[in-house]
Amino acid sequence: MRRAGGSVLTALAVLAPLAVVGGLVWFGRVHPPEPGRSLFGAAAGLEALRLKSQLGSALFGLALVQVLLALWMYRDGAKVRRVRLAHRLGGAAAFVLSVPIAQHCLLAYGVRFTDARVAVHSLAGCFLYGAFAAKVLLVRHGRLPGWALPAAGGALFCAVGLLWWTAALWFLNDYSTPGF
Repeated sequence: MRRAGGSVLTALAVLAPLAVVGGLVWFGRVHPPEPGRSLFGAAAGLEALRLKSQLGSALFGLALVQVLLALWMYRDGAKVRRVRLAHRLGGAAAFVLSVPIAQHCLLAYGVRFTDARVAVHSLAGCFLYGAFAAKVLLVRHGRLPGWALPAAGGALFCAVGLLWWTAALWFLNDYSTPGF
């Protein structure tokens, strides 16, 4: 019986994120973009890009801290309560920080495939929330394969890094991203 429950959760941890990614891609493709949309009711256009780049850089820094905290927990067998609490609070802060950035991107620009950088950014943005859904589902379950939670956390970190590389770095590097 335990085996079946773990299989169901593992299947849910794969299917739910795919549904999240698919839903975001669908919405981003059918919703008419509003390029003049403001961020926080004030910043629009170049100001919005600058603010999103700053918030995205803070999010990437927070994601790096999350990886370090996760490594610390795995090294010490998650026995350090303050590290677990800091990791949970950092994850919540990262999620909250990501929402206005994602909302602005999705509503102002949608999901586009106009060039390689934009396509990678659009898909990574949708994948971020799929990976987040997987991690939330997996972290609540005690009986998992040892690789499941680190894989979900690693996917989440990679999505944040890819988003930063294709947007914040692109903006801060005078509209140029290394590799594109």
